[in-house]
Amino acid sequence: MFTLLNSEYLLTDEQMIEFISKGFLVLQNDLPEQLHQDVMNKIYYVMHEEGNPGNNILPRVPEIQQLFETSTVKGALTSVLGPDYYMHPHRHCHYNQPGNQTPGGGQWHKDGYWSSMRSHRPWWAMIFYYTHDITEDLGPTAIMPGTQYYEKFLGDKGETLLPTGKAGTMVLVHFDLWHKASLNVSKFDRYMLKFQFARLKEPEYPSWNHKSKDMVVPEDVPFVHSNLWQDVWDWLRSEKTKSTGIKMVDDSDLSQLKAELNAEDAFVRGRAADQIGLMGEAGASLASELGRLLSDTVEGVALNAAYALGHIGQLGAQELLDQLAVGSNLISKRAAYGLQGAGSIVIPGLIETLHHKEEKKRALAAFVLGMLGSHAREAVPTLIKSLKDESQLVRRNIIESLGMIVHPADHIVPELVKALEESVLEESSNSAKSRELNDINQPYIINKIGYTAALSLLRTGKEDSANIVVQSLERALNSKDRYIRAYVAEALSHLRTEDSIDVLIRFCRSSRWCADTHKASTF
Repeated sequence: MFTLLNSEYLLTDEQMIEFISKGFLVLQNDLPEQLHQDVMNKIYYVMHEEGNPGNNILPRVPEIQQLFETSTVKGALTSVLGPDYYMHPHRHCHYNQPGNQTPGGGQWHKDGYWSSMRSHRPWWAMIFYYTHDITEDLGPTAIMPGTQYYEKFLGDKGETLLPTGKAGTMVLVHFDLWHKASLNVSKFDRYMLKFQFARLKEPEYPSWNHKSKDMVVPEDVPFVHSNLWQDVWDWLRSEKTKSTGIKMVDDSDLSQLKAELNAEDAFVRGRAADQIGLMGEAGASLASELGRLLSDTVEGVALNAAYALGHIGQLGAQELLDQLAVGSNLISKRAAYGLQGAGSIVIPGLIETLHHKEEKKRALAAFVLGMLGSHAREAVPTLIKSLKDESQLVRRNIIESLGMIVHPADHIVPELVKALEESVLEESSNSAKSRELNDINQPYIINKIGYTAALSLLRTGKEDSANIVVQSLERALNSKDRYIRAYVAEALSHLRTEDSIDVLIRFCRSSRWCADTHKASTF
């Protein structure tokens, strides 16, 4: 775990709110120019003489690690992901050549994600790092502010931003922000290091320079999602969202808002939904009208309705649970996001939904219970029983949620150990269950159950008997899935017992990478 000695490098309230509402921050890593030049020279050689090393860019150019060890980087990542964040094993050097008309594929996209469902709350983040001065002509990675919560691409309704700056410029982004490589119209190559990071536990306190509980949103936000932002802000503060304290709400106010929910103008509908959520329980009489908006063709309106329902008390929570159970897949998914903001009152309904006849409803219920974290402890017995569910999607969501709930660890950890061991054994068989481990979704994860179990053990392994955890992790080092092996190695490091370090050292001996050994210098 990293502990900052100087809090001046932590983000401010204003920066955190900007990250929550816009999905990015542009920061400057002030390092010696020679270090950036040395890194750049090595990257140039590797890319031109050996080809892109993919995930191995870090061991091939180990000096890159110094770029991420500064107080500026650690302070920013600690602020967003907590003090024990984890550098994910997937990383990539993006190379944008002059004249390439489709750099990086040329399309706006979100990166492939590592859970079965994307999270609005920041469990993941990325850094786009430039080791040389970056100008618009060089084709920096374009970002679309405020789009991290949208599944659908906004097209020309969104703003395109090209971050620029001197060497050491880095863009900290919400993992799901829409982005793409822009055209390089200069005469020089452009390089960008993309590194990903994961949160290992739910927030227990504000991990930035937090001064005020009030969330003051900047005026230049491209879209307005007040209840969604408030949910993220309060979750990061480890606080339950409360209404903003609108004192007087009369029938005429509610009638006006009800009419606006039916307006032809999507902006008016979305604004009305947001306002109702900010009223708290005073807006509860409009729960059914908000529920209808979960099917709105404009995604931003539907999101505002979902999060508003989560903030208006029992009637709103019940509307979300009903929509989760009977709505289409899209409506159910939107309801799930709203339910995480409703708090503990939805747990009994979610436990019931774990027995729903449709697998996607069961999977969504498990997802929300994980987002509720330690508050969902009462659901653990049912979640464990549901590990026998026939659906891999449901089991995977349950395994990840158990890793987020954490306690009672003496019940959770043994189940995670069992899931990891069984899935790794299945990798070598030709059974239908083995083929299920690697379905068509997320093909970069070979063993999805084992992958998720390994991640959850990374989050929980220290909480229970280290002996059974170490034995399981050691066996999993033989997995065919590179990310399981990476998570397992990190989990062994976190355990810090004599046995875990011994296993880790033996593993590192056989997987040691020498940065000086390559095709031009084999020994």
